[in-house]
Amino acid sequence: MNIFFGGTFIKKEELQEAKINYPIKLEYYKVINEDEFVKNNNAKYGIKIVKTEYIETNTNVEDETIKYLSDNEQKIDELLNVLKNNEVTPICVQDVISDFLKSSFYI
Repeated sequence: MNIFFGGTFIKKEELQEAKINYPIKLEYYKVINEDEFVKNNNAKYGIKIVKTEYIETNTNVEDETIKYLSDNEQKIDELLNVLKNNEVTPICVQDVISDFLKSSFYI
C-alpha cells in the first residue's frame, strides 16, 4: 500500500538553470509492505518517488519504488523528509539511500 507523504514542484529557477522549460512535479510515498505484516505481524516500510514532467501536450511519468527498507516507520518518515526537501528524483534515489546507509543515518 502506498501512502502519500508529500509533493513539490521543482523550483522554476532550478529548471531554468538546467534549461528546462516545463514544470516538473515530484511526489513521495511511504510504502507499507502488507505481506510482511500478515506473515510476521510486523510491517516493513519502503519508499516510492514519482516524477511527472508536463511537456506541452505530453505528460511523462517516471517512478522508482524501493520496498523493504526498514521496519522503523519513523526512520522512513525521516528519510522521506530528506528526499522531499532535497527534491530527489527517481533516478537518483538509489544513490542517496546508499549514501545514507554508509553514513551514520540508520534505516
